[in-house]
Amino acid sequence: MLITAMEPRRKRLTALFLDGEFAVKLDTETLLQSGWRVGMEMDDEALHQLIQRSDTHRAQEKALYLLEHRSHSKKELTEKISRTAGRDAAEHAAQRMEELGLIDDVQYARRFAEELLQRKCFAARRAEYELLQKGIDRELVRTIVDELAPEPEESLRLLIERKYRSALSDEKGRRRVFAALQRLGYRTEDIRSVLRNYIDYENEDGMNGIGWND
Repeated sequence: MLITAMEPRRKRLTALFLDGEFAVKLDTETLLQSGWRVGMEMDDEALHQLIQRSDTHRAQEKALYLLEHRSHSKKELTEKISRTAGRDAAEHAAQRMEELGLIDDVQYARRFAEELLQRKCFAARRAEYELLQKGIDRELVRTIVDELAPEPEESLRLLIERKYRSALSDEKGRRRVFAALQRLGYRTEDIRSVLRNYIDYENEDGMNGIGWND
């Protein structure tokens, strides 16, 4: 196959044309370093190797770019890189970042769990769900959450004092608070137990509507 054209494209890519037809977009830096030029003959094996080198370079560049902005779990990083490069190249790049110490799922999981449990006051089960969505190993998730999670009543009291106490003065507000706490992963019985300390529920109407006296 004859290389008939190399045309620059966006995002540091170059379109490679073989025998007058578009063949593939390649990483420009990789293509320039390869030594291939217009007018040279290229066989299928050489093309395949060039594509692999291009994917590898793009994957590693994408990994470094993503990690400059924030930390990632290994799975999360792999998934994002695979939108730019092939799956094999994405996995290889993520593995390389791990070998270099640029990603560490244990440290990442601990920091993320601390943010969810302490700053955002998520319930333990909601924090576990969010960590699993990031691709963290299930056993590691359970270990870290068990270690860091405060008692649910403690977190609920903190949330109410910080954010929701003023909303408990009427039934509509109580419903909103109850639903908000459920979305954070708290169990119904824990929410009821804590809210009873803030509301004289025996003298309130409409409490059955939120399952107060079930």
